[in-house]
Amino acid sequence: MTSAPDDIPFDRTMAAKPEELQRVSPLVRRLVANNGGPFTFTGTCTYVVGRGEVAVIDPGPADADHVAAIMAAVAGETVRHILVTHTHRDHAPGAALLKAATGAEVAGPPRRAARPDDPSLPALDAAFDLRYGPDRVLGEGDAVEGPGYRLVAVATPGHSSDHLAFALPDEDALFSGDHVMAWSTTVVAPPDGSMRAYMASLRKLQGRDDAVYWPGHGGPVRAPRAFVKALVLHRQMREGAILRRIAAGDATVPALVASLYRDLAPSLRGAAGLSVLAHLVDLVADGQVAADGPATLKARYAAA
Repeated sequence: MTSAPDDIPFDRTMAAKPEELQRVSPLVRRLVANNGGPFTFTGTCTYVVGRGEVAVIDPGPADADHVAAIMAAVAGETVRHILVTHTHRDHAPGAALLKAATGAEVAGPPRRAARPDDPSLPALDAAFDLRYGPDRVLGEGDAVEGPGYRLVAVATPGHSSDHLAFALPDEDALFSGDHVMAWSTTVVAPPDGSMRAYMASLRKLQGRDDAVYWPGHGGPVRAPRAFVKALVLHRQMREGAILRRIAAGDATVPALVASLYRDLAPSLRGAAGLSVLAHLVDLVADGQVAADGPATLKARYAAA
């Protein structure tokens, strides 16, 4: 999540209180964790799919109260699968707690290894649940099934290298995690996030026929194709704006953020800088921008 560009039809209406169970479709119920903030909007959306025997998607942070709310929501039912879209701490840690309470299979991306610290970047390992460990690793096209539901993994790297979405063909729906959200653009933070992968994943979704997205934060995306098209155009416009500002003499990431995000809250400038860096990584790799070394937050940039 970064700025609020006018070229994207955001919807920031979210009629859901923390830990209030809502049925949002015939097969889908939603609980919102009580972890709202600048990057999580009103909180992480946890979805319960099916009836009687169910799957839980993104059980959220390591919050015993949220897991207790999930258990209350499925009282009298059996949790058969626990699915994780990606291993950020606001999505994955609840999986271990929910598994301990239910014995259900945890399925999703592979276990994430710690990475060496890079002094030029934030301590991004702090963003990931390094204790997450799936019983079953899912990749493109892998499916989990229960009575009355089938969920199919769709690889959507970009926001994180391990990001998955989950399609629910019975309702032409896609659980889009943090890849596409109705309320905001998505943070793409190197080195784990990749703008090139993110754009490729957006174009991949443009080739699908989903009728609705259920995101990891905020309300649904009701016109997915038009919304994703707007996201693609916005990123293309952002890339063009970066090239113009570099040609005008903005040589650092802070200078570019100051020019491109004039009305951005100070608390979000770090995220904006990482998204700018994600564009710069690609522009340097493509030979459109020159850097005085590797493309980092501290590098200086010039037109190639």
